[in-house]
Amino acid sequence: MKSFSRLCVLNITALKKKLLKEAHNSTFAAHPKGRQMYHDLKAHYWWNEIKRDIADFVAWCFTYQRVKLEHKKPRGLLQPLPIPVWKCEHLTIDFVLRMPKTTKQHGSVWVIVDRMTKAAHFLAIKTTFISKQLADLYIKEIVRLHFMPLNIVSDRDTKFISRFWHGF
Repeated sequence: MKSFSRLCVLNITALKKKLLKEAHNSTFAAHPKGRQMYHDLKAHYWWNEIKRDIADFVAWCFTYQRVKLEHKKPRGLLQPLPIPVWKCEHLTIDFVLRMPKTTKQHGSVWVIVDRMTKAAHFLAIKTTFISKQLADLYIKEIVRLHFMPLNIVSDRDTKFISRFWHGF
């Protein structure tokens, strides 16, 4: 039979914070991340939602925020945009989500801006629109007024980097 030698910590916020500070700021711990801190603390202490409290504490650590590494694919180098020479040749597009729904149940706005004149088009859309629907709306509302642009800049939203949009 396994014997437990952990202390059960009362639900006192100040006490838990003191234990978290001691475990995190110890000279021997060398500023541990959440996982290491959890393994160190769970060997000696127990309280409800210990893992969540540790994650919250580490997330608020200023030093950890400055030095943490993101384990994501790098976005690539920033590319300078060409200077527009003529209107409607260079556009930027983006979405504004979570807006109040219209009578037609459109809950988002698709913003299309001409980089030369700063003229903007605001198209009400549903968040469920797929790339093909966006392309059809683009042709109906933008191409009929301004023709096809030389380039379109977006924020790499999944709807804009799909195979269909590149083919468009």
